[in-house]
Amino acid sequence: MTVSGRTRVLVLGAGFGGLELTARLSEELGDEIEIVLIDQADGFVFGFSKLDVMFGRTTEEAVTHPYRDLVRPGVRFVRTTVRAIDPEARRVETDAGPFEGDILVVALGADLQPSATPGLVEAGHEFYTVAGAFATRRVLDSFDGGRVVVAVTSTPFKCPPAPSETALLVHDLLVSRGLRESSEVALVMPLGVPIPPSPAASKALLAAFAERGIAWHPERLVRALDPGRKVALLSDGDELPFDLFLGVPVHRAPAVVRDSGMCVDGWVPVDPRTLETRFANVYAVGDVTSVGTPKAGVFAEGQAAVVAEEIIARYRGHGDPSAYDGRGVCYIEFGGHRVARVDVTFRAGEKPRGSFDDPSALYAADKAEFGSSRIQRWFGRGWTTLVPGSAEPVP
Repeated sequence: MTVSGRTRVLVLGAGFGGLELTARLSEELGDEIEIVLIDQADGFVFGFSKLDVMFGRTTEEAVTHPYRDLVRPGVRFVRTTVRAIDPEARRVETDAGPFEGDILVVALGADLQPSATPGLVEAGHEFYTVAGAFATRRVLDSFDGGRVVVAVTSTPFKCPPAPSETALLVHDLLVSRGLRESSEVALVMPLGVPIPPSPAASKALLAAFAERGIAWHPERLVRALDPGRKVALLSDGDELPFDLFLGVPVHRAPAVVRDSGMCVDGWVPVDPRTLETRFANVYAVGDVTSVGTPKAGVFAEGQAAVVAEEIIARYRGHGDPSAYDGRGVCYIEFGGHRVARVDVTFRAGEKPRGSFDDPSALYAADKAEFGSSRIQRWFGRGWTTLVPGSAEPVP
């Protein structure tokens, strides 16, 4: 309890998980509890917005949502870096001083480490961090054609459809500039098919690759780049030459989480139904966990909703919180201003399953509404984005 006598919930990380959790707690409990939300960044950016910036659909400023706009009852945002986590005491050390909570929620995501792949920093471009994606726009703006390789460098990696989307959008970009006939596009992924839980989605993507002449290299990773020869060295010993390399960097749990003693085999294990860790009143959601779902924002959002229900029920002393169902809806850019939708479910002990809705302009609008509704919910304001291919903004 704080000196005010209110329960304090300490939330580390203001991505999908942290934002959804604090929004739900604030809506239900308001000033009855004290919520401290900590993140080192100054704003939030959707994963799909990074691709929109990369391919010239919008600007960096238009897709960055400043945390200073977070004004919710009971919530205090602190921009600072977490330096140490004591899960037993539910205490953290930060550059802004120490913080303690009656309940601790770790939602710090995954750290992306381009330098962990030899040659990637020197000869390639990663597009998974916000800074990397924004910088890649300038690279693509000046690219005059040639051999393009889009590749994954390690597993696990977040947002599994993103490499496929990137390859398709590179194709569109080259076509629009009259460079496609003089260029090659290759996609290297560790998966046997692009979207394993949804055979229909995988079939549609493989057909799109074949139709566009995108070379598909499944069940392989890029282990290193040779800057001198400009070749990617694959995990099976093969090589791919490139003029432009767009890489998904190595993912790891943040060092501060690994050093806390919370991790097993590199990630934080949680109860798959409640998201509680082995430490009392300590939860973890999103990419930092090994809960068994893909590392993607929509799954972190669903996990945060379950944790919020649990906290509210404990605070009220009654209620029956829902168990996490492992479900998430993802959108996939097919290029040509068309977007598909995949509804997938991952449950412990069960085979993942998913349904697929064919790419269309309808789901492009649906995706835009998904983003704008979250900004309205989390930041309390409207957000105007563009449906791909449309000249009119969609609120």
